[in-house]
Amino acid sequence: MDVATIIGIIVGVALLTAAIVINSTLAAYWDFASLLIVLGGTLAATLINYQLHEVLGVFRVLRIAFRRQGTTPEEIIRSLVGFAEKARREGLLAMEEEAEKIDDPFLQKGIQLVVDGTDPELVRGIMEIELSFLEERHRRGQRIFETMGALAPAFGMTGTLIGLIQMLGKLDDPESVGPGLAVALITTLYGVILANLIFLPIAGKLRVKSEEEVLLREIMVEGILSIQAGENPRIVEDKLKAFLPPNKRDLDEPEMERAGGVERVVPDGTPPA
Repeated sequence: MDVATIIGIIVGVALLTAAIVINSTLAAYWDFASLLIVLGGTLAATLINYQLHEVLGVFRVLRIAFRRQGTTPEEIIRSLVGFAEKARREGLLAMEEEAEKIDDPFLQKGIQLVVDGTDPELVRGIMEIELSFLEERHRRGQRIFETMGALAPAFGMTGTLIGLIQMLGKLDDPESVGPGLAVALITTLYGVILANLIFLPIAGKLRVKSEEEVLLREIMVEGILSIQAGENPRIVEDKLKAFLPPNKRDLDEPEMERAGGVERVVPDGTPPA
């Protein structure tokens, strides 16, 4: 679980609520019709912008924003160095059995291509195509939330205009002007809060998550090609550590038998028991 996302939403809601109750009551800021206008309009416009299956898939994408990145670059580097040691000691074909134990499809595919004797340029081309489509899938999820973030304030303003029109129709009743204006402005408030506290921050978090995963995949590609080229495991490690910031380049010795095994990498990054 990504604690930062949860804390950010909770703190944001708590501070806004506190600011309201200091001088007023929460009931004064609740209007169901305004909420329908903002959420209903945003959802309808999003459906017009995107295909149905993409909008329905937004809940799956949403889980990514709340999920902590499991596999770290350091763990990937350790695993690849282990493969490099095994390949240098026993040959590339010796990795075939270990490749079958890898649960990460991207890494498994790359190792299998190397074991099958695929040309290095073809290996790079295949894996870069996979990486490109991965980035595109991630961008699609980001764009949906960015679109919702752009639409919510607009429908908030739409609700305000609707409220003002209704209020102007009752000018013969001065006592209804104040409450009517308050309700009209609440719709804009809903749109601004949803856009700037929920939709746009989630789009930003998805962008960060995508960059992290792309970095992992780039490390895998470079490591696999280095293994195929027969480079020294120490050189492989130094090359892959160049992807990391300087303060994270001092890797501990991997928890594996240096004489044989390699660390097993799973999609969520949690080494199996």
